[in-house]
Amino acid sequence: MKNIVILISGRGSNMQAIVDADIPGARIAAVIANRPDAAGLAWAASRGIATVGLDHKQFASREAFDERLAAEIDAFAPDLVVLAGFMRILTPAFTARYEGRMLNIHPSLLPSFPGLHTHQRAIDMGCKVAGCTVHFVTAELDHGPIVAQAVVPVLDDDTETTLAARVLQQEHRLYPEAVRRFAAGELQIRNGRIGGVDAAAAGLALQVPVL
Repeated sequence: MKNIVILISGRGSNMQAIVDADIPGARIAAVIANRPDAAGLAWAASRGIATVGLDHKQFASREAFDERLAAEIDAFAPDLVVLAGFMRILTPAFTARYEGRMLNIHPSLLPSFPGLHTHQRAIDMGCKVAGCTVHFVTAELDHGPIVAQAVVPVLDDDTETTLAARVLQQEHRLYPEAVRRFAAGELQIRNGRIGGVDAAAAGLALQVPVL
């Protein structure tokens, strides 16, 4: 059984999707938020999951917060740390501590559009597809070995809001599957990459617009 600790900052919709997936071989040991009033904490507590609210504003530095956060995480002996809408830039020491066992989901097809405002940037660039990426966390923001991606078309009348909602639906499907694969021991990092696409998929393609 793999112990999972999930970090959130708000309602934690991806956290909820992972909990609801009831992943074989995975136990959600705790949900931790950097905002004590994060709505996701109450949701997790109502399902019998241990919760911790740790206000980052009460710490003198990012390093001090990350050190305390790591101590709270380690109290649950995690095999995997999952960032689910955790709106903090993590220090290199923190990411190194959990190297190879910390996942994040980003609302773009990385390496395109790291950082914020990903959906509007995709629309502004005239992208025909957008999506989301699950990846292992490294010290470099929104980088690290890619585990899985999901793709949606960008519609002519899309706004940042409508595109974000459609991508979020895919996040809720993709993230639990990535956690399942970790729990099953299927994610092996070799030369900075993770396998998962073989020759049988070579002929598959998503074409937008369809010609």
